[in-house]
Amino acid sequence: MNTIIKPQAFKGDDPQPLLRETPEGEAYPLHALGSLREAVEAISEKNQAPLAMAAQSALSAASLASQPFANVQALGGDMPISLFCLTVAESGERKSSCDKLIMQGIEDFTKEARQEDEERLEVWKKAHQLWKAKREGYLKIVSSSKDENKRQAAEADLEAMGVEPKRPAPTVTTVKEPTIEGLIRVYQQGVGSLGLFSDEGGSFIGGHSMNSDNRLKTVAGLSSLWGGDAIDRVRAGDVAEVFYNRRLAIHLMVQDVAAKPLLNDPVASGQGFLARFLIAQPQTTVGTRLIENRQETDMRPVHKAAQRLRFLIEAEKPTVEGRPAELAPRLLQLSSDAKALLIKFHDEIEVLQGQGGELQDLRAVASKIAEQAARIAGVL
Repeated sequence: MNTIIKPQAFKGDDPQPLLRETPEGEAYPLHALGSLREAVEAISEKNQAPLAMAAQSALSAASLASQPFANVQALGGDMPISLFCLTVAESGERKSSCDKLIMQGIEDFTKEARQEDEERLEVWKKAHQLWKAKREGYLKIVSSSKDENKRQAAEADLEAMGVEPKRPAPTVTTVKEPTIEGLIRVYQQGVGSLGLFSDEGGSFIGGHSMNSDNRLKTVAGLSSLWGGDAIDRVRAGDVAEVFYNRRLAIHLMVQDVAAKPLLNDPVASGQGFLARFLIAQPQTTVGTRLIENRQETDMRPVHKAAQRLRFLIEAEKPTVEGRPAELAPRLLQLSSDAKALLIKFHDEIEVLQGQGGELQDLRAVASKIAEQAARIAGVL
């Protein structure tokens, strides 16, 4: 008996995604935050924001405040305790709110210091004008007077004037969208420690500094600052200058659409720039942030942390004698137990980078993990 097969309409498979979904990350190691833990928990609870987001804000702010005071002993040598942080989260995740709470003490100090800056600048302007007028007067006598005694007296007065009064350094703690030249200019003005902090980091990533013409220069310059390298400034018509021991901490908070071009950028990856960042992209809490039955958050740990950061920002920085902008941080040395632990951690990560290892495709990041651990320990 013959079987009759009825024709059926073709039904294809559903479209398959070209990219796999990003797996959910492991729980943030809150227990490792030391004295920052309570503040991070309170910030997260107050804003109903992911713990990782609150922790990124706290760690980066702590790095900004502490980086002038210490270097840390790492396996590759003595390193700054500056941290570069990148937090990826969509609009409405309360990124700005997390940053604002922990940065409040630093922001308050900066605002209050602006009035003093203006007063010091006015005093300097008057002193500088007087110095300049005197110098021009003496120079005129030296160059044109026929009286030998007058010329000799003017030369002696010139010698006695000393160096030109130096413009007072501005109170600058953070900048949002600088070019690398702009950063160097701030360092040149006598600032030793800076933070590149922006809750709209997409403006920096998509801005002038990171366009196709400037990206390599910016990436190389920022990478050098992470390593604590000297900054060379050579321009046509200018005197060549070298700035030693300047420090930079970074925290960029960006939306996913703005982060992807940077995360996929071959220049940023190839130069090891991204490997220098602590990157967090926590799962959203949107949809769970219900006000009903929410308990009042105890904000005392946040206020305590914010005031501690203000104390560090206000404190006199250790500098090289005669060079008020050149930092002279002390060294935080590893104890024998700490060094043994760091070596063990480094070697475990090294094995995972081998062929077929879990970190084989993340070698640039993995190679810096042990140093990142030492830097974070130094900050805490």
